[in-house]
Amino acid sequence: MELKVVPIENPEGLNLILGQAHFIKMVEDLHEALVGSIPGIRFGLAFCEASGPALIRHSGTDARLEELAIANARAIGAGHSFVLFLQDAFPINVMAAVKRVPEVCRVICATANPLQVIVAETAQGRGLLGVIDGASPNGVEGPDEVRQRKEFLRTIGYKL
Repeated sequence: MELKVVPIENPEGLNLILGQAHFIKMVEDLHEALVGSIPGIRFGLAFCEASGPALIRHSGTDARLEELAIANARAIGAGHSFVLFLQDAFPINVMAAVKRVPEVCRVICATANPLQVIVAETAQGRGLLGVIDGASPNGVEGPDEVRQRKEFLRTIGYKL
């Protein structure tokens, strides 16, 4: 087995969701769940089929985001993995809908941070082991940072 670190190409710092799913029907089901969650949502989705023709299946509402998802899915190359890029939407706005799709097995991360995917490769293929999401902590928040965090969440409308 060989371990690989695959950097995610995300030149615009877009939000993305990385996960695992089964069955190619997931592409249509996830597409429908996303457009039903946010009117006018812009996204690109790519799914690495793990059997049969083993193709990268894809869908989306924005061709540029779809191509970005395909390029990253190709680089990861792990069967049953999916990459979903979002434009003008945040993972928190669609996460419940994504998780309700019956074919979605797990969400590994949802981020706009620089991301590296840890992949194991064997003679059979590739599998996802985990991710390096952003940076390591620089310390522990103090009272000022707690206040700033709470103010920020209220400013953007996530808390009352």
